Amino acid sequence: MSAALSKKERLKISRNPMPEQEPEKRVCSFDEVPLGYSIETAILEAQRCLQCPVPTCIEGCPVRIDIPGFLALVEQGDFLGAAQKIKETNILPAICGRVCPQEEQCEAVCALTKKYTSVAIGRVERFVADYERASGASELPELPPKTGYRVAVVGSGPAGLTVAGEMIRKGHDVTVFEALHRPGGVLVYGIPRFRLPIEVIDHEIDYLKKLGVEFRCNVVIGRLYSIDDLLKEEGYHAVFIGTGAGHPRFLNIPGENLNGVYSANEFLTRVNLMGANKFPEFDTPIVRGERIAVIGAGDTAMDAARTARRLGTRQVTIYYRRTAAEAPCRVEEMHHATEEGIGFEWLTSPVRFLGNERGFLTGVEFQRMELGQPDESGRRRPVPVADSNYVVPAQVAIFALGFNVNPIIAETSPDIITTKEGIIKVDTKTGQTSKPGVFAGGDIITGGATVILAMGQGKIAARSIQEYLTNR
Repeated sequence: MSAALSKKERLKISRNPMPEQEPEKRVCSFDEVPLGYSIETAILEAQRCLQCPVPTCIEGCPVRIDIPGFLALVEQGDFLGAAQKIKETNILPAICGRVCPQEEQCEAVCALTKKYTSVAIGRVERFVADYERASGASELPELPPKTGYRVAVVGSGPAGLTVAGEMIRKGHDVTVFEALHRPGGVLVYGIPRFRLPIEVIDHEIDYLKKLGVEFRCNVVIGRLYSIDDLLKEEGYHAVFIGTGAGHPRFLNIPGENLNGVYSANEFLTRVNLMGANKFPEFDTPIVRGERIAVIGAGDTAMDAARTARRLGTRQVTIYYRRTAAEAPCRVEEMHHATEEGIGFEWLTSPVRFLGNERGFLTGVEFQRMELGQPDESGRRRPVPVADSNYVVPAQVAIFALGFNVNPIIAETSPDIITTKEGIIKVDTKTGQTSKPGVFAGGDIITGGATVILAMGQGKIAARSIQEYLTNR
């Protein structure tokens, strides 16, 4: 680390903002909104790090990146070295730098937060990963001799990719099975390109391919092969299940089957993965309209609303049964949505959808809510207000109420114990399921959560798989 700056001098440096596209320009395209740090800004931000003797930021990171270590290398101008430092523990830095909620994790426990604002760890991580990608100088680590062990990874989302990266670097052969036609899981189908460009995902996956990971797409485990088939017939010595939580939740209210009523999962998949925003150039259609209602206020709701705005809809409104204070989305995402002209209606919940004789949505009936006593989540429970119903015209409505897990594994592997919701039960310290040699992590064991938490669970499972293979 450079000794040029004293602690007092570092404390005088303010947190550096991220340059962004102007709202009126970005709503007309799917280009990435944040533009990234320059070299000078990245170095300046890295200089804010105090290099604490006990770095609490590492404790706040689910994959335990050596944050002071990579920031010190950035400060010295060794950006490729910083990339390698991050990749010692995080195989997906360009992705994490964009979509992880650092403000709730590493940055939340940064020592500077006691009196100042935290180091912009995520923004510098993104800069480092982007610099490495642009340089074309990505270095592959030296791999150990092959062990002869084979590991099957089911699902190519963040948990599965993490396990694949950890296992290939231990000398094992790794095959990733993906049900869709391209790898990436929720990173590809669930996150819009203006937040996570496809070339960023492809670069991270290509890195794993160069390490020797095999990807097999269009393979549905539970249909083409069962977990038993992988272990007994296909010759894999261990299996990791990271199939995520892709089943949308609905409210089971009248009119949900009308044309124009979507789950956020379907809506985002049609656009992100199947090119519906370019119809008829692409074959996938999507219902458009002058008014779109989005139900929910998590990050997925913000993604759906901002995507709808980019499809040309001028009036997109998010409806949430609690207030803005209880909204589970990142503050940054709500800020971007507001800048882009998304409207918000708080303390309101849908009771039915209205349609015409052709079966197309024409409106949504809502009911006003008020907050009562806290529920099991700790948030105050929304309670309906009597005689408060009102109707809003809408041609499209999008449910963004969270996700359930795909039941296919539970249905085809009865010896893997699950909850009644289909969530796989594991030993949280190891990721081990009830079936020997089978491990799980990510949304399949938690329900919908964050990319970085899924990666952290992938690392836990990878350590356990290594121990299982070594001591079996």
